[in-house]
Amino acid sequence: MNIIPFDDRDGYIWMNGEMKPWRECKSHVISHGLHYASLVFEGERAYNGKIFKSLDHTKRLFNSADILDFTIPWEMEQIEEIKVELLNTMKLSNSYVRAFAWRGSEMIAVSAQHTKIHTAVAVWEWPSYFDPEAKMRGIKLDISNWRRPPANCAPVHAKAAGLYMICTLSKHEAEKKGFDDTLMLSHDGLIAEATGANIFFRMSDGKVHTPLPKTFLNGITRKTIIQLLQNEGIEVLERDINLDELKNVSECFLTGTAAEVTPVSEINDYKFKVCNIITDLNDSYQAVVRKKSAA
Repeated sequence: MNIIPFDDRDGYIWMNGEMKPWRECKSHVISHGLHYASLVFEGERAYNGKIFKSLDHTKRLFNSADILDFTIPWEMEQIEEIKVELLNTMKLSNSYVRAFAWRGSEMIAVSAQHTKIHTAVAVWEWPSYFDPEAKMRGIKLDISNWRRPPANCAPVHAKAAGLYMICTLSKHEAEKKGFDDTLMLSHDGLIAEATGANIFFRMSDGKVHTPLPKTFLNGITRKTIIQLLQNEGIEVLERDINLDELKNVSECFLTGTAAEVTPVSEINDYKFKVCNIITDLNDSYQAVVRKKSAA
């Protein structure tokens, strides 16, 4: 696989108040964010030069920092302006946007109350999250052995780097077995999400069901999709879903900023159809995110 490393690219990154050449943006190897995962981030998509739900992402970034007990040293309005400036500087119309903040190098211990908070924003071209051909026919999910922790054991409602460790382990395991991704369960055995996307099911009752976001992020795309479905008169039920209910599922799909709307054809031994509701929903979602007037 021909991969261009992210530290060997052209362009600019905004970092701590400066627009710096891409290759000059560095953080010391002894930093709390690297050693203790005290980093929060947002993954956003720009369509036709506009970031979809930009302010919602910025609000969540600041909320994640609050949950991790640090304050981002910028105003939300400043981060919003920086994202727009960076998109224009990079001359990218359709791209991925990552805003992030982390604790610095002043303290390397469990306690880190006196560390400097660093902030950065980067944008780059974004290909399909999943293989485009696999996405059209529906991706295949394994079922992970790793479980989503309860809310009193991890900051599950923050978009924090450390929470993705079990996602990486789960996805690696699934890919080695020939799957595209994997389904993660909660600590009590309920269906939670995929490694980087929320999950929806159309059941035999004709309604769309999706897990309650008790142990994972209530995704921005998730909320958009629920509204789109309701606009079409399709009832959406947010509830606890057991694994054995997969036998009642006719259609399944993932949602996320990166995944957008991605049909699922298999979860382990369970098979699903890629039907019109998913393709129509994807068309509706694309129409919303690509509106030139989108904020």
